[in-house]
Amino acid sequence: MEAEARYTRVGITVLLLLAALVAAVVWLKHVGGRGEYRRYVIHFEHQALDGLDVGAEVSLRGIRVGRVEDYALSPAKFNRVRVTVRLDRRAPVYTNTVAVVSRNFVTGIASITLFTPEPPGAVLTDAADGETEPRIAEGQSDVQEIVGRVSKVGEMASVTLAQLNQLLSSQNRDDAMGAVRAVRDLAVGLNRRMGALERALQNTASAMRQVGAAADRVGAAGDRIADVAENLGNQADATLTDTRTAVADARRAIDDARQALQAIQTQTVSTARRLEDSATSVDDQLTAAVADLRSTVDSAGRLLDRLADPRAALLGPAPNQLGPGEAKR
Repeated sequence: MEAEARYTRVGITVLLLLAALVAAVVWLKHVGGRGEYRRYVIHFEHQALDGLDVGAEVSLRGIRVGRVEDYALSPAKFNRVRVTVRLDRRAPVYTNTVAVVSRNFVTGIASITLFTPEPPGAVLTDAADGETEPRIAEGQSDVQEIVGRVSKVGEMASVTLAQLNQLLSSQNRDDAMGAVRAVRDLAVGLNRRMGALERALQNTASAMRQVGAAADRVGAAGDRIADVAENLGNQADATLTDTRTAVADARRAIDDARQALQAIQTQTVSTARRLEDSATSVDDQLTAAVADLRSTVDSAGRLLDRLADPRAALLGPAPNQLGPGEAKR
């Protein structure tokens, strides 16, 4: 019985150790991995995903920070591919971080590169609507941008060629030749009319000389007008100078009167203070004199009371004149 009980305890102990080992492996696989990595979702709609497979590299600033974990086609939009990536928890991912597909043109292997423009936004932690993981926005690759620019240049070139073809059409060529012929006819007509043009130019030169003489006369009259205006200006300046002098004298007189008033005010205040001090001193002296006079009157009254009874003044008060508690000396 003791051997069977011992074997039972050993078996239970082994089973418990196995269960603990399995639990530890499961925890390290699921919980431990989650502690080191974070999962994000990227929706690709405009970039081609040729060569991007599960396990593809995800880099940030040239450093591999994760890999592609899964992808799925979106049933809502035909061109959307939902890609799940697993990134190192230490990799900084912000709200303005974008994902771009990079491709090796030799091997055709694609990877995902993350870009964060300056300044970075807040750290991306919240999941979008309908998603279980935070979503990184899709960016625009350099290849797509170059292709777009090349296509725009091609469109512009085609439009330019179409305009050139329209400009060089047969009708436009005929119109241009007609314009050339018209210019030629105009030149011939001008050559024929050169004599008339020379006479017109001579007449114009004569008129210009007359206009110049008239301008000289007008200039002389303007000089005289300028002299008169200058004289008037000098007189106005002199008048303005006198006015400024009178104003300055008036200001000085006002300042002198203001200073005199301030001096009178100061002297008045000083005199009032001296009078107030004198009145206070006289009041104090009168108070002292009244007190002395009152004391003198009291002393005189007591003296008269004593003189009213000569015997009491010389021999002291009589027994019947003593007050309560007094004893005859």
